[in-house]
Amino acid sequence: MSAQSVPLHRLAHGRTGDKGNRSNISVIAWHPALWPLLVEQVTEARVAAQFAHRRPTRVTRYLLPNLQAMNFVLDDALDGGVNDALNLDSHGKALAFLLLDLEITVPDALSAHLAGADD
Repeated sequence: MSAQSVPLHRLAHGRTGDKGNRSNISVIAWHPALWPLLVEQVTEARVAAQFAHRRPTRVTRYLLPNLQAMNFVLDDALDGGVNDALNLDSHGKALAFLLLDLEITVPDALSAHLAGADD
């Protein structure tokens, strides 16, 4: 079976929130057919590796299969939170974009469901 490697943003979109020193990142599939790939490849270990420079002490994934979505909670990833961090993005709002750069292997049979496939 032939496949291609594409950034996660071709399969899903994301939202980010924060509370204190905890970042909350949601990943929502563009199409239900892409959901199994997300579950298989967007794991706690891969997300922890993607954010290794932020040094989260824990990454937890919550699956929401009826919505074809997942939510990641990254503990201690915001340099102390809004009041303590010297980061320009101490809220962590841009962290979804970093996650959406994660490379995903997509079988060619599913490529029609990718964002930008009609371009």
